[in-house]
Amino acid sequence: MAQTLTSPSSDQTQLAPLLDGIRANLGTNPDEVSADAGYCSDANLRTIKRRRIEGYIATGRQKHGTKSATAKKASRPGSLIARMSTKLKRAGYRSRYRLRKQIVEAVFGQIKQARGFRQFLLRGIEKVSAEWALICTAHNLVKLARAA
Repeated sequence: MAQTLTSPSSDQTQLAPLLDGIRANLGTNPDEVSADAGYCSDANLRTIKRRRIEGYIATGRQKHGTKSATAKKASRPGSLIARMSTKLKRAGYRSRYRLRKQIVEAVFGQIKQARGFRQFLLRGIEKVSAEWALICTAHNLVKLARAA
């Protein structure tokens, strides 16, 4: 639906541009969005609320068992982060978030394992972004061809 490649290590500023890309590609906002703790911020939660998108964004741990900075903010009762944390603990919502592992993370595994992509061949953010766009396009074309 949309892809992007950036150099910052944090994904917190990337959710709105990805949602903009989805809207540009599909002509509408997605009904739902699922994201890991790297995308969790007050600004992102306000964005999905304003766009009327049902969100499932992890508020707790990031990779290697480290707590995200936003997890500390979740302790403030009534905050958007606290509400998201509560939502993900409820039956039904947690399973929606877990689908991210099957849908999104599987794509990265297929690109790495089945397509043999381990590192970028080009240098510079502009060239690497173009290379990533081609890799994602090739992956989607293979999926479409197999489905036909």
